Amino acid sequence: MSTTSGAGALNYRNGTQRSSLRTQSSTSTSSGGQKSSVKSKSVLRKSSPAALGGGGSKSGSGGDAGVPGRVRVAVRLRPRNGEELIADADFADCVELQPELKRLKLRKNNWDTDTFEFDEVLTEYASQKRVYEVVAKPVVEGVLDGYNGTIMAYGQTGTGKTYTLGQLGEEDVADRGIMVRAMEDILAEVSLETDSISVSYLQLYMETVQDLLDPSNDNIAIVEDPKNGDVSLPGATLVEIRDQQSFLELLQLGEAHRFAANTKLNTESSRSHAILMVNVRRSLKTRDGLSSESNGNSHMTKSLKPPVVRKGKLVVVDLAGSERINKSGSEGHTLEEAKSINLSLSALGKCINALAENSSHVPFRDSKLTRLLRDSFGGTARTSLVITIGPSPRHRGETTSTIMFGQRAMKVENMVKLKEEFDYKSLSRRLEVQLDNLIEENERQQKAFVDEIERITVEAHNQISEAEKRYANALEDEKQRYQNDYMESIKKLEENWSKNQKKLAAERLALGEKNGLDITSNGNRSIAPALEEVSELKKLLQKEAQSKMAAEEEVNRLKHQLTEFKKVEASGNSEIMRLHKMLENETQQKEKLEGEIATLHSQLLQLSLTADETRRNLEQHGSEKTSSARDSLMSQLRLPQIQDPGNAEKPPVARLFEQVGLQKILSLLEAEDADVRIHAVKVVANLAAEEANQQQIVEAGGLTSLLMLLKNTEDETIHRVAAGAIANLAMNETNQELIMDQGGIGLLSSTAANAEDPQTLRMVAGAIANLCGNDKLQTKLRSEGGIAALLGMVRCGHPDVLAQVARGIANFAKCESRASTQGTKRGKSLLIEDGALSWIVQNAKTETAAIRRHIELALCHLAQHEGNAKEMVKEGAIWELVRISRDCSREDIRSLAHRTLTSSPTFLTELRRLRVDIR
Repeated sequence: MSTTSGAGALNYRNGTQRSSLRTQSSTSTSSGGQKSSVKSKSVLRKSSPAALGGGGSKSGSGGDAGVPGRVRVAVRLRPRNGEELIADADFADCVELQPELKRLKLRKNNWDTDTFEFDEVLTEYASQKRVYEVVAKPVVEGVLDGYNGTIMAYGQTGTGKTYTLGQLGEEDVADRGIMVRAMEDILAEVSLETDSISVSYLQLYMETVQDLLDPSNDNIAIVEDPKNGDVSLPGATLVEIRDQQSFLELLQLGEAHRFAANTKLNTESSRSHAILMVNVRRSLKTRDGLSSESNGNSHMTKSLKPPVVRKGKLVVVDLAGSERINKSGSEGHTLEEAKSINLSLSALGKCINALAENSSHVPFRDSKLTRLLRDSFGGTARTSLVITIGPSPRHRGETTSTIMFGQRAMKVENMVKLKEEFDYKSLSRRLEVQLDNLIEENERQQKAFVDEIERITVEAHNQISEAEKRYANALEDEKQRYQNDYMESIKKLEENWSKNQKKLAAERLALGEKNGLDITSNGNRSIAPALEEVSELKKLLQKEAQSKMAAEEEVNRLKHQLTEFKKVEASGNSEIMRLHKMLENETQQKEKLEGEIATLHSQLLQLSLTADETRRNLEQHGSEKTSSARDSLMSQLRLPQIQDPGNAEKPPVARLFEQVGLQKILSLLEAEDADVRIHAVKVVANLAAEEANQQQIVEAGGLTSLLMLLKNTEDETIHRVAAGAIANLAMNETNQELIMDQGGIGLLSSTAANAEDPQTLRMVAGAIANLCGNDKLQTKLRSEGGIAALLGMVRCGHPDVLAQVARGIANFAKCESRASTQGTKRGKSLLIEDGALSWIVQNAKTETAAIRRHIELALCHLAQHEGNAKEMVKEGAIWELVRISRDCSREDIRSLAHRTLTSSPTFLTELRRLRVDIR
């Protein structure tokens, strides 16, 4: 930034010309040779690098405690320019530097000086590289490690702020400023395959944030996160950087759109504050990533841990120079610009004064500049400030003001925090890829299994068919052969026997005429051939018997072969069953992976919905938010009394109660006219809101009448008012048991299932929530559908209804925790068995304070019972417990969460596995 309009001026903006540097430094003695006295204005102790915010150890916990880091301040002296060499030739410089002592002396007059100490003192001979290494490099290294960092230049106009920060060095690379050198270091450290760098370039002109990369975008809103106070500019252009050349082109484009004007102090004076924002997103390489183990043809996921992402943001701020109107000669529109610059710088000075003095109020909202730099001073960023001054005694006042600004800034301490989070989107994408691979592998294996099964089945069937066919043919052939042989043998025997009989009869008849001796002798001779024939027949029969035995042996052999084939078939069937079982296991694993992916998607969706809800809340009118918050708080403390706005002329309820009598009012609940019933139930509800009337209403049968209205009527108004009255009565422990004994929980559950009006659901949820706080009714309330009814009402989505549901769950969990401590409760929580844990985890980060407080209490009470620990780890509740132990606004809940985590063996084991420190 050139300091005069002369030909020999030092040009700091474009770097096209540099004047010769002074060869002699100014002396610290007066003209008379008298040694000047030294009066110390402000001398600060030297601190460690970590305390100065420029280095220090890295914190891997990412916790909220942070690391203390003071704002580092360096002072840089500009050499005399051409005009000063002429005009101030007879005058000594008003500044004397002692860089080896990191000390600066400011001469007030010829005999008195003030001494100041800074973190770095840079002479007029200091190179751009030296300035970068001592001022900016520690901050850039912190950004690469996941911390936010700020580098800012402050000083009088024409002292070299833009030269120090934004010099491009196109003609001489040694002139490169902090912006260019910082991007070189960032690009050298990151991996563009896994990391990303995005840049926004803005200017604050006349209290309006404008986009230097898109001049049409000239009114960008500043958004503050209500939870942590982080400032963001969602409307700004965000450019992805892949190489150094594209970054230089971006700076050139932004510089061309920045406002500048010619003044007496600077021919090209910046009329706006330039803000460069560099967002660095780095993925950490973890040993416990997404690993898989091969087992045969199946791939089983062993661990599921999302990758860790560190996000650092570097903010480089080139402030417009402060100036006095009488010196700069500004007029007209330039005068208005100067006023706006001085006002914003004044607001910045007030904030730094308040931080340095530990004031209870810091006026960050007085200017858009201070709102943008809220994280840089007193926030969570590492901040380095370089103040630029000139040597001319004519500007001693401005130089003094700049030095005092730097001295006050050195007293500001930031709490540097690591920006580290889990990359669930990347994990989801990796899971989807692995799931697709598993599906393809399963399909290939299934196809191979089916083909193998078909081959084995066809082969077995063919073998069995062949064996059966061979056995049947052989058996039939043997049977037919034996039958033929048998029939032929029988026929021959019959023929021989018939011949022998005839022959014997003829011989006997012929011998009958002879004597007996001759007959006997001849008979013996005729019988002998017959006996021989019989002997032959016996031999034939024995032969037939042997053939039969051989046939039977062949049949047995065939049967044995058939049995072997059946065993082969059984073995094939068992192999088929084993393959089917493997397919079922693969299917179950696939469903498990799909469930895990669905859970991650639901978490991402919940984060998106939470962000949308936060944006809508910020856009709503302040009075509406105040009213909504008040209504939500009243719904948590006590259900409101139900008034009848249509009966403004009627007497008050108390007077009506005294005049008419409770019995008469209760009798009207059964009236035929619907309007009469509505008015009567409203009166009873208002009476029930007073604790003094509750006992009389119950003794007079009012509770029974209210329950009958829920059962017998279909009017939505009656249901809403009756449920509100029952909720008020359910605040008494005795009445709670009466409600349960008369089937009240079933009637309330039925009403909740049929109702659509949010107010009706709020009343019903409030009544059930009161019943959930009774230790004696836990089992009965759950068995009659109370928990299911509470969870069913979340479909409404109304904050008041969800607040009552969360209160009921918290009451129920508290009773279970108490019973577990007393030893009367074992096993998992009934809430977990009914599926309430998933809803609790999904809504643990809701923006509605009433819902979040009850959910946090419910999580802490559930975690106190060791029987619930495994389920809570599986559902991801352990992360919410860690967050509650760190971020919860209530000290008692935060302490309860921390005590629960440290006392549970299951939680401690999981936290050690995940390398999470909760100390």
